[in-house]
Amino acid sequence: MMDDFGLYPREEPFDPFSVMLFKALQVVAFLFFLALLAISPDAKEGKIDSKAEFIITMDWPDSHPDDLDLFVQDPIGNIAWYRHREAGFLTLDRDDRGGANDFIVVNGKKIASPIREEIVTVRGIVAGEYTVNVSHFQATTGQPVPVTVKVQKLNPTAQVIFDDKVIVDHTGDEKTAVRFRLDAEGRVIDVQRRPKSLLETFRNAWRNGADIDPKTGVRTRQP
Repeated sequence: MMDDFGLYPREEPFDPFSVMLFKALQVVAFLFFLALLAISPDAKEGKIDSKAEFIITMDWPDSHPDDLDLFVQDPIGNIAWYRHREAGFLTLDRDDRGGANDFIVVNGKKIASPIREEIVTVRGIVAGEYTVNVSHFQATTGQPVPVTVKVQKLNPTAQVIFDDKVIVDHTGDEKTAVRFRLDAEGRVIDVQRRPKSLLETFRNAWRNGADIDPKTGVRTRQP
């Protein structure tokens, strides 16, 4: 009698083909789900900008009060620095002034950041030599400051082409960290540390009336 009300399951004819088809659909659905997970975008924090070809970083000891500056010159004379953050394919992402500007504002209160770092990205390839210099803009401690400079090539895979220290020890001190040369394909063909003063390049241009803006040091007419 209970079966009259449909309380017991009824036996259905067994169809092996239908069972196999159902299992196959389950497998396809699972693989599709895995594919979606694989191609879904990751969180962007900590990601290097894929549009950059090279990234050049300069850092000095945490919480240090001294103001240091990163200067990068490309093969045609453009220089990225604190007065001109975008020069050709060069971009200075942050001018870190030591203890003067390393803080964030939270709920109206300033919170100091200990990080001392400046970064220049190279967003296109120009064949020739690039010069990376460190300038001691303002020395407040009277002590030598160890500065780490790293140059990374990002494409097609990340590769460190330079990672070493220089020492600056007084206001106005300038050191060449590295000079590297690229071919037309963006391959690094030479890395060396022969000194070259970019500040002196500015001074000479100003004295000789060359085609460099005296306020920014930017080349106004290409050779």
